[in-house]
Amino acid sequence: MTSTSIRDQIKKLVDLQKLDKEIYDLNQDKAEKPKLIALLQEEFEGKKANVKQLEEKLKQVQLQRNQKELELKEKETAIEKTNAQLSALKTNREYTAKLTEIESLKADKSIFEEKILESYDQADAVKRELDEERKKIVEEEKGFLERKKVLEDDMKQIDDRLSVLESQRTRLLPDIDKDNLKKYERILNHKEGIAIVPVLNNSCGGCHMNVTQQMINEMKMHAQLINCEICARILYLEDDL
Repeated sequence: MTSTSIRDQIKKLVDLQKLDKEIYDLNQDKAEKPKLIALLQEEFEGKKANVKQLEEKLKQVQLQRNQKELELKEKETAIEKTNAQLSALKTNREYTAKLTEIESLKADKSIFEEKILESYDQADAVKRELDEERKKIVEEEKGFLERKKVLEDDMKQIDDRLSVLESQRTRLLPDIDKDNLKKYERILNHKEGIAIVPVLNNSCGGCHMNVTQQMINEMKMHAQLINCEICARILYLEDDL
């Protein structure tokens, strides 16, 4: 391959690298979007968890009140039954004992009534807190969906740009020698989207290690593609293209 063709091949590889670097960066960016959406979803679900806890708390308060109301009903029934037994008693001792029993049942009944009233107050407090949290969640969901849509729109724009770049890349490939392209793409896949770099101040533009004067002289001869001895990327001289 002549020196002219080597120089021309390097120019085309540099043009290809510009496309491939943007393609690589866009694909990296695109790969992060679903992760960001997942984090937003996790954050939103965490905020919804408080609502679920309050809903469960309210449910438990209501269940406990229902149980107390059943027990209160049992006390009321027991009082009625005990009252009905008074007329059948024959001695003052029996009568006094039965009255004591009734007073004890009434005391228990009073305790249950107080606890039931407290449960209503507790339920009202939980309901107020729950209503506030539900209002917050409505706003949180709105914000979550808006941020999610922005990320999804970004992915769509990335896909559109990638389609353009891939088309440009496809048109460029036929002008590149197959062996050179194969070498370039092998490096590209292992070096974070950068396969060909300029020499800058006698250093590799990829790994920044020193490039010997002999290698620079070989690059100027355009007899073959020259690779960095450290990172294996293809090297070129910007002023020589």
